[in-house]
Amino acid sequence: MKKIVCVLVLLILLSACQNRATVIPDASAQPGGDGFLKVTVSIAPQKYFVERIGGEFVEVTVMVQPGNNPATYEPKPEQLTQLSESALYFAIGVPFEDVWLDRIAAANSGMVIVDTVEGIRRLPLETAHAHDDGDVVEDPVHNEGAPDPHIWLSPELVKIQSQSIYRALATADPNHEAVYRDNLAAFVTDIDVLQADIARTLAGVNSRKFMVFHPSWGYFARDFGLEMISIEVGGQEPSAQELARLVEDARAENIRVILAQPEFSTEDAKTIAREIGGGVLLVSPLAEDWLSNLRIVADTFAEVLSR
Repeated sequence: MKKIVCVLVLLILLSACQNRATVIPDASAQPGGDGFLKVTVSIAPQKYFVERIGGEFVEVTVMVQPGNNPATYEPKPEQLTQLSESALYFAIGVPFEDVWLDRIAAANSGMVIVDTVEGIRRLPLETAHAHDDGDVVEDPVHNEGAPDPHIWLSPELVKIQSQSIYRALATADPNHEAVYRDNLAAFVTDIDVLQADIARTLAGVNSRKFMVFHPSWGYFARDFGLEMISIEVGGQEPSAQELARLVEDARAENIRVILAQPEFSTEDAKTIAREIGGGVLLVSPLAEDWLSNLRIVADTFAEVLSR
């Protein structure tokens, strides 16, 4: 009888172990041992995108640290070492990737590089200043029109990027695909609301032209019917002749505020502002809280364009 009881107990225990095993997901499809799917992105706004879709199941590291220029950034050695823990790297086409993306990929051969530019037709980056007299000041270095990398500043293009992020997360972590899909839908809804809000904010402005130091806002301008005049052209600061022409343009368009961003020098913007009796306002295209930042930017543009 004791032997029979022991056999029965053993069978019950084995059955319980088997049942428990059936609810443990395949480890190969799961996030890391700490419960997170670890990913790396190039710039801070992407962190917001990935976290909106990945929610509690992702841990995101940003390569270009706050206050730095994504055109010239050089990753620190410890950042390259940390890539060994990432399952995914989300590229977005900023210039530093041209130099570093191969080395980033080499730092972790098992890491999947996700191109979030896929499916997006990019504008040519502004490479020349045109004037009413027909004279054009060309940038000799970038005169073929390099693609504008600032695709995260168009709400419509962020929807496309979000689809790429969702697909990559769902492939790397299929057990949470339904969560990622629901989060994507909620994010797209928020983007739709944002677009409508910005359109209303800018609907009644007096002018549609604005002047900036670095040409970050081309996609934003296209989306909302604005026209961007850039001080910097093709990565080059303007010559004295170009500055004089820009001052003329600003006066002709009754522009009183020059927009600049904290990651770049503001000296040329201040020079033009002094000449036109105006001022300089700082707006960052690299703020991590992307949704709130674009609302702040829209309010800033509305104020500037209504003067």
